[in-house]
Amino acid sequence: MPIREILVRRVDLQKQATGIVVGLIESSGRRLVTYGHLAKGDPREVDGDTIFEIGSVSKIFTSLLLADMVHRKEVALDDPADTYLPAHVRMPERSGRSITLRDLSTHRSGLPPMPGNLFAKMAKRKDPGGPHAGYGVDDLYQFLFSYSLTRDPGSEFEYSNLGAGLLGHLLGYRAGTDYESLVRHRITQPLGMPDTGITLSSSMKQRMATGHNAMLAPVANSDLPTPLAGAGALRSSANDMLTLLEAFLGYKESPLAPAMKAMFETRCPAGHTEMGLGWFIYSPDGRQIAVHNGGTGGFRSYVGYEPKTRIGVVVLSNASTVIGVDDIGIHLLNPKAPLANPEPPKEHTEIHVDPKRLDHYIGRYQVTPNLVLEITRDGDRLFAQGFAQLPQNRPGDPTGLPKFELFAEGENTFFARVTDQQITFDTGPDGRATGLIVHKAGRDMPGVRLS
Repeated sequence: MPIREILVRRVDLQKQATGIVVGLIESSGRRLVTYGHLAKGDPREVDGDTIFEIGSVSKIFTSLLLADMVHRKEVALDDPADTYLPAHVRMPERSGRSITLRDLSTHRSGLPPMPGNLFAKMAKRKDPGGPHAGYGVDDLYQFLFSYSLTRDPGSEFEYSNLGAGLLGHLLGYRAGTDYESLVRHRITQPLGMPDTGITLSSSMKQRMATGHNAMLAPVANSDLPTPLAGAGALRSSANDMLTLLEAFLGYKESPLAPAMKAMFETRCPAGHTEMGLGWFIYSPDGRQIAVHNGGTGGFRSYVGYEPKTRIGVVVLSNASTVIGVDDIGIHLLNPKAPLANPEPPKEHTEIHVDPKRLDHYIGRYQVTPNLVLEITRDGDRLFAQGFAQLPQNRPGDPTGLPKFELFAEGENTFFARVTDQQITFDTGPDGRATGLIVHKAGRDMPGVRLS
């Protein structure tokens, strides 16, 4: 199927974004395929210079900084991370094993996905500003001091935004600057990528796409806290990302070439695949492909390349959906990989429910072995919040996820406006909920009431 037809279906029929940009780089040069608009109702069309949040694709930049600093002999991969933090900062250790820079880059540090005190601070915020506003360096250091590892660093793979964000922070500290300045000085300026950064220039603001949730409602820009910026705070364009891929594929000469080569060749096991420095390395049919995806509250991104064929792909979308754009990127790198066929998000109509009835649903529900969903009421409004009880978290100290409001479309059926997700409560003869079912991405996940 031609690329443009894929994008037309994804935007117009499947309602997975209002605008998507695909960039390809190969021996014959680079090309762009675009479709859609910067925002719902905005007549401006997306193009190669449209700015998107790239989320976790930022981790490629963070690990590239690490590989370059190793090449310059400013750091070593197996240096303990706390070597490059203030002397008063205590990093958690286990069995005499320290967390290294390699561990942070390859997600083998043993640190949780996000610091627990970030969500605790978010829950207490009542003043305006983004959900992560106010989380500072001292908060990060406090979490590191208080956290106890439940496995040895380097022993297992587990994806950690905290680990990647910490890596970006300490590399900036080692260089005597901040993360964004280090990215600009070491990567984007040498490569000629003027539209990649955290802070939006006036020109970038004019070309910034509007992010949308899964229901295609506009959302505010992401504001990942400064200490964790290396995990996912960068914004970029398809043209800039193609420039980065040109350097990785050797089409563009760069002083970063040795570091880029090391990122691909330095491997650790990662489940059913391998983890390079920042890149996931897949091997379909004996080929080796480096990829990374990203997602924020309003955007999805995908970037990948195959060194042998010297083909690279970037896909950027202005909506945060379950399917995202990964399948498009994977298909372009490996045509045998099928495209997803997502259903358009369901339209919902809110109805009024007696607030007293909401009391029947308040409680905690075990949805999966690692996820507890807490339902709370505030006046005539019902809310849900997930708590990820992951193996690396200490008993009684689960990581809280952002709270979101539920809206009634039936006496015991509710929907969320921030995501394409519905909840049905199972009730007993007295009307009290005995359990619930979470409907998301075509899956029904039952939850048993705990309290």
